[in-house]
Formats: sequence, C-alpha cells, structure tokens
Amino acid sequence: MKRLGIVTFPGFQILDLAAVGVFEVANLLGDRKTYDVALLSEHGGPVVSSSGIAVETQAFADPAFDTLIITGDFGVATPSEGLVKFVSEAATASRRIASICTGAFVLAAAGVLNGRRATTHWANARDLQRRYPAVKVEEDRIFIADDKVWTSAGMTACIDLSLALVEADLGFELSKSVAQKLVVYHRRTGGQSQFSAMLELDSKSDRIRHALDYAKRNLRKILSVGELAEVANLSARQFSRAFRAETGQSPAKAIENLRVEAAKSLVEESRHAIDAVARETGFADPERMRRAFIRKFGHPPQTFRRVANRTVAAGNE
Repeated sequence: MKRLGIVTFPGFQILDLAAVGVFEVANLLGDRKTYDVALLSEHGGPVVSSSGIAVETQAFADPAFDTLIITGDFGVATPSEGLVKFVSEAATASRRIASICTGAFVLAAAGVLNGRRATTHWANARDLQRRYPAVKVEEDRIFIADDKVWTSAGMTACIDLSLALVEADLGFELSKSVAQKLVVYHRRTGGQSQFSAMLELDSKSDRIRHALDYAKRNLRKILSVGELAEVANLSARQFSRAFRAETGQSPAKAIENLRVEAAKSLVEESRHAIDAVARETGFADPERMRRAFIRKFGHPPQTFRRVANRTVAAGNE
C-alpha cells in the first residue's frame, strides 16, 4: 500500500482535490488497492477552502510518505512556519513529493525546488521565478518531473499530474483506464503547453465556432476554405472575411495551428512514429510538419519527443 498525503491549508483551492478522484479510481480498477489517501493540514480538523467549503483533515505527524502532494491557492499566501517545516522534512523522508498550481511556492519556500526545474499556474510563474531565483521555472508546462519532485500547472492540471503519477506507479494501460472512467482525455503530456490554439481562436458567432469544431474533428482531411464555409453555411468569401474578423487569423493559419498543436501532443506521447503523426494530423508529409513546428515553437518535433522521453524516464526512476 502506498501512503499518499494531500496537504491543505486555509484558503486552498478546492479544485485541486480532483486529484483524489484519480487515485480513488486507480484503487477501484487495479488488481488491489494501491493508494491509502489522507487529507492533511498543520493542525488537523476542518480546513476551509477558498470556496468556503471545509474538508476534514488529519494533523501533520509522520513526514514519510510514498507521495506527498501540496495543494495551491488563489492568493499565494505566505506559508506558515509549521507547513514549511513539515514539507521540508517530508521531501527528505518521502519517495516522491509534488505540488499542484501555486503549491510550488510552498515547495520553493521549503527549499525543495532549489536547482530544480518546476512549473506552476501560468499567471504566477514569473512571480515564482522572482521570489525564488534558484528555481528553474518553466512557465508553460502542464507538469514537470525533476527526479523525485513533481510540479504542475494550475486548476485541472492536477488531473494530468495525478494520472502521470499513476502511470509511473501502475503503467500506461491502468492510467488510461482511469482517464476513461473519469471521462477525461488520457492525460496531457508534461511538456504540453498550458495554452490551447482552440482557446486562442475565440469566435463570437455559432457559425464560425461550428466550423472550428468541425475542423478539429477532421484534421486528417484537406479542409479547404470552401468546405469550412459550407459547414458554416456561408460563401467562401463571407467565411474568410468573418473568420479573420472574429479570430484575427486566416482560416489556413488557424488550421495549421490546430494541426501543429494536435501533432505536438501525439509526438509527446512517444508512442507514434513521426510520419504517422504527420498523417494523423493532416500534414502532407513529415517535412511540412517539421517546418510548421519550427514556425510555431522554434523547435522540430524530435526535440519535443526527446524532452517527453526524458520526463517519462525521470518519472520511472
């Protein structure tokens, strides 16, 4: 049985407790119960989240865990001395320690992140770097595993982090089954951006949004302006004009951004050949995909494959 503690404190962000569901389902789907999960706080008893909802917790005691996870908060409050001391001791005594969102600030205050790569919610990343210059902050990552220390982006990224921890412990197939049970995409990879091309394409009308949804479902197709215009029930000229007015991009550029984002996700999964990724995401050949990667990210697909492989290797150590 793996002893897993999740640390809360007054004002913690309750969405971070979605991580608990990942480990609960892993226990249900596995051959046996793997995780013994406990909610912790400095003094125990009820702890009120930022939403006003309280959860019952156990007081800090033995700092040795298989995995200890620190939740975050909206305000990035200064952690108490007791919290910092416990996290520092747990980082030494435990097999693995992790943070969700601004929980990285607690790890940093305890000295756990010194000299390590780490991430946090994109809105707080530069503040983390400013306060703790010894930390190697990478502000646009879903999660990062640096040896035994894991950090994640904010909010729903706690699910991606937890699925990655389950995958490291119990294997890809079990973590995939957990994701399916939770009705979520089988986790975003650690190197994936916190931002999405679909979010950047903020269309105002249902017609353009419908065309974008269609494009995302059919990236493998050629997707001409005429086809997208037909989906939107507009002429090609009307569609192009409306699309640029609403999204700030041409249809061709938007489709390329969607394709390269989808391709990057597949590349980082490290289970698909580069030429297969190019085919699945609608690029005519791997060379065109490579050029699109360089335009968008400044690096070819192979760079992201290497980073993803290193992340997986670090998580399995």
